[in-house]
Amino acid sequence: MSYHFHKLSALIAEDTPPMQNLIGALLGTLGVGRIIKAADGAQGFELFCDENPDIVLTDWQMSPATGLEMVDQIRKSSLSPNKTVPIILLTGYSAPARITRARDLGVTEFLIKPFSAGDLIRRIAHVISHPRDFIETPDFFGPDRRRTQSAPFAGPCKRRSPATA
Repeated sequence: MSYHFHKLSALIAEDTPPMQNLIGALLGTLGVGRIIKAADGAQGFELFCDENPDIVLTDWQMSPATGLEMVDQIRKSSLSPNKTVPIILLTGYSAPARITRARDLGVTEFLIKPFSAGDLIRRIAHVISHPRDFIETPDFFGPDRRRTQSAPFAGPCKRRSPATA
């Protein structure tokens, strides 16, 4: 599949200048048309609202506002111009409890540091070619957590039709 990254705009929220520059250089090498940089989650959300990028790449741990705080605002704030934007969390934290927390706040995909240029390219290509459905419940708004289709349920409590509960 051929990607036209020159049509893509990306927001990078990263507080470490060398990492921010590295990610920006990788995106530039891919031909990403517009690269927006933020030093923390608060600036990231402000730029997100102003620029409405097609994809967000964010670090987890930043100050004064973290990447997860930015994700929460993107998904829930009435100021958010695109609550369904793909968000890739770039993090060194890979403990299952942390991944669950980030997923529950609405992160679309994860990329564990350190990562290669190929890893980043594949993750961006994945969110473009396999967009996730979004789920809204009283307790959650974000990408559908299910990755695979379940086999049809044939157990004793199966509904007879969609109208019967």
